[in-house]
Amino acid sequence: MPIEIKEVTTLNDKKQFVNLQFSIYKGNKYWVPPIKADEIKSLSKETNPAYDFCKAKFWIAFKGDKCVGRIGAIINKKYNEKTGENLGRISRVEFIDDHEISTLLFETAEKWIKKQGAIGVLGPLGFTNLDTQGLLIEGFDYIQSVASVYHLPYYQIHFQKLGYKKEIDWVEFRLKIAETPEKAVKMAALIKERYKLKQIVIKNRAQLKQYAHKVFEVLNDAFDELPFVTRFDKKMMDYYITKYFSLFNLNLIKLFETEEGKLAGFIIVVPSLSKAMQKANGKLFPFGFIHILRALKHNNEADIFLTGVDPKLQGMGVPALLITEELKTIHKMGIKEVETTGIFEDNNKAITTWKNYEHIQHKRRRCYRKMF
Repeated sequence: MPIEIKEVTTLNDKKQFVNLQFSIYKGNKYWVPPIKADEIKSLSKETNPAYDFCKAKFWIAFKGDKCVGRIGAIINKKYNEKTGENLGRISRVEFIDDHEISTLLFETAEKWIKKQGAIGVLGPLGFTNLDTQGLLIEGFDYIQSVASVYHLPYYQIHFQKLGYKKEIDWVEFRLKIAETPEKAVKMAALIKERYKLKQIVIKNRAQLKQYAHKVFEVLNDAFDELPFVTRFDKKMMDYYITKYFSLFNLNLIKLFETEEGKLAGFIIVVPSLSKAMQKANGKLFPFGFIHILRALKHNNEADIFLTGVDPKLQGMGVPALLITEELKTIHKMGIKEVETTGIFEDNNKAITTWKNYEHIQHKRRRCYRKMF
């Protein structure tokens, strides 16, 4: 049966693009479904401000009347200007285990990327570093966190067969939470005193809103030199603040300021929403939001969602201070295990932060490169 590749243009196309994941991973106890409405918004110029600095196209593959694959192609102009390397990105790649389908999808995306003048491609990557990133290559028997991705083992075989080579990996960790080690507590107190850092206690949503843009300003500076990152402008900040900040438990937000009143660093942890999102199965209504609200209030697992430190204070123990203060609160709340976000495999400073805690490195996801 011949395979048809169709560009995503209509709302129905976008729905089929999003629904494909639900077909591929149906019954998989480790995959966590996204909210379908949010995914559709991310594909649309009218609702995703990343289109101000990105070009993008998306395609779906059909075998007969069945959708069997999808792929996106993105040109992030800001990132290419930053690096001086004109590269495209493949994004949101999903397909059944059929090499003819994956080949046609990649050929379609690469052809469009070449037409934009790119000399190669990276991926899987999203529009920004807060969008989907990487292909899962280890850790298939662990539930996905909402800040990460999930794929089946055959995907990496297709990437390799299509000529994609490793660019860099993210590694993820799982921590068991017990009483905070006395050594870590003493070190945190010393760091606060040495650099005269003051903890800001967020008491309400209005106060959180006052600090939201400051958080992104620190994130911009902290992540500026990392791969695949572009700075967030106010429009992008507002987009992500609206999307995520209402989910945050105020007790799990740790902010520290310098004596001059500048934000020195932050860490944001959220109660794990993975199982709640599985129950919601892509929809907030009529009952999905109830599962999410319950998970936010009653949970023994959590995810490190976002963390950043002013570059001037990096290497001075501030990340360890943030982690120590956060884990003290987590322990008091009865949370037993914490999932980290992805950390670049060569970021040894961040990785050694976990040395004082019982942990495993259980997942790995990869960004690939292919030059034309």
